[in-house]
Amino acid sequence: MERSHEPVLLFDGVCNLCNSSVQFILKHEKEEKLKFAAIQSESGKELLSHHHIDPTRTDSVIFIENDKVYFMSDAVLTLTRYLNFPWSFSKHFLIVPRSFRDFIYKRIAKNRYRWFGKKDSCMIPTPALRKRFLE
Repeated sequence: MERSHEPVLLFDGVCNLCNSSVQFILKHEKEEKLKFAAIQSESGKELLSHHHIDPTRTDSVIFIENDKVYFMSDAVLTLTRYLNFPWSFSKHFLIVPRSFRDFIYKRIAKNRYRWFGKKDSCMIPTPALRKRFLE
């Protein structure tokens, strides 16, 4: 896999909340700079391996920017700077202590399938969006 120097969001491809979040991000991006990969995809697995992330411990979205890896609430809030206002303002919540932010994040992540549902397979992007997703 060719390394992308663009920021990449790794997400749970079978999670309805995660897929809806990706759709939200695509709709509200300032510019088309972000790339996406399902954690279950070959590209996702390669990125996990490259960054020494245990694939069995990925109960989180993962945001990679400039070869730095962000997890949980840090991932979500860091990527919001790529979104249009008012969503980009969310990056300021990084001042809230990580322990509190991640406590809330973990509760949502733990219950995401029960609250939002789960697909049988990963989302397949439309042909127009395919260039935004790593193969």
